[in-house]
Amino acid sequence: MSSNTVVVLDNGAGLIKAGIAGERDPTSIVPNCTARPLSSKKPLIADQLLSPTVDLTSAVIRRPFDRGYLINPDLQSSIWSHIFNTLRITPSTSSLLLTEPLFNLASISRATDEIVFEEFNFKSLFVSDSPSLVHLYEASKRPYDVVSKTQCSLVVDLGFSFCHAAPVFQNFVLNYGVKRMDLGGKALTNYLKELVSYRSVNVMDETFLMDDVKEKLCFVSNDVARDLQIARRGNDNHFRCTYVLPDGITHTKGFIKDPLEAQRYLSLSEDGELPHSEGTGEADQTEVRSRPSERNKIDLTKNEFSLSNERFLVPEMIFRPADLGMNQAGLAECIVRAVNSCHPYLHPVLYESIILTGGSTLFPGFAKRLETELRPLVPDVFQVKITTQEDPVLGVWRGGSLLASSPDFDAMCVTKAEYEEHGSSRCRRRFFH
Repeated sequence: MSSNTVVVLDNGAGLIKAGIAGERDPTSIVPNCTARPLSSKKPLIADQLLSPTVDLTSAVIRRPFDRGYLINPDLQSSIWSHIFNTLRITPSTSSLLLTEPLFNLASISRATDEIVFEEFNFKSLFVSDSPSLVHLYEASKRPYDVVSKTQCSLVVDLGFSFCHAAPVFQNFVLNYGVKRMDLGGKALTNYLKELVSYRSVNVMDETFLMDDVKEKLCFVSNDVARDLQIARRGNDNHFRCTYVLPDGITHTKGFIKDPLEAQRYLSLSEDGELPHSEGTGEADQTEVRSRPSERNKIDLTKNEFSLSNERFLVPEMIFRPADLGMNQAGLAECIVRAVNSCHPYLHPVLYESIILTGGSTLFPGFAKRLETELRPLVPDVFQVKITTQEDPVLGVWRGGSLLASSPDFDAMCVTKAEYEEHGSSRCRRRFFH
């Protein structure tokens, strides 16, 4: 490796994205946790969890992050160590660009700096937050767009622990305008676990499995009342689909029984009907009618469960957290409050440059529903334009890769010598001013 390698580490609470600056994609995208399968004494770490042969049923999970902030620096350091070995880098000759959550506590920053400089001996460090990197990447990708021309955007980041609506101006987050919802991918998975456990089979310990179910089968409804009616129809329920649980023998990962069945909802018309294909409908109907009682029974010998309205009720939390007893407004209101905290001159520009990033924006129908919710709350004179990042999971890392390969990056970093001389808090002032 050359002596001026820059490692870009987007240290999410759910996934860590790590790689070398200047490349388009990270080398390693791994869960930020360790998990000990029931069959093993030793916990698996980072990329080992992604092996197709590993059975993670009821695995005991430990995460360095809780509610969005780093609470276990030792565990984080062992995960990083594993990742740096995978990347084959030598920290003492490398710089590090690291992302941290907005409003990170000073004590956590100190612990992080200690790991970076004292444990790994990195040459220098630059710390950034996610929204400014997303803005940087989008502005450079679309140089003639409003984001680039005005150097201003509203980044909506739906992560693992929470959602932020963050106004960014000239690559800096306007802290006074940031609004947060304490709801992220983890809460959605937990809600799905509860629904499935209550209705069919106990999956409260199956975090990895239910993450997979959520990512493959959930979607955002554009008409909840209509879809709830469809989900009640019994035989004619176009949302019902079956997920097969791993049996630990023939397959160690769960899968969708019939992928075509799972995609049916995409071709529903306004009144909730499927376009009729000739000849097939009637035969299927009679077969289903002949065994109506079976539909309501749960067969415990079968290693599978059905999903129906759970598929859209889970992402619905993002728009209606109050329905779950959370004393918070939905995402659309969160965005309006963030914009209203900024100078009125910025309002039209912010509404016209909303950028969605983070894994929870990947639900089908998400951007369309957000626009439907947002439009009535925004004054008519303003245009509302929502862009989802090309890859919402990697967007922050790509922004970091771009920044770290710019010529003046070295001057922006804090070196190990400066850290040793001035300490953590003094050095940190440089990053956010």
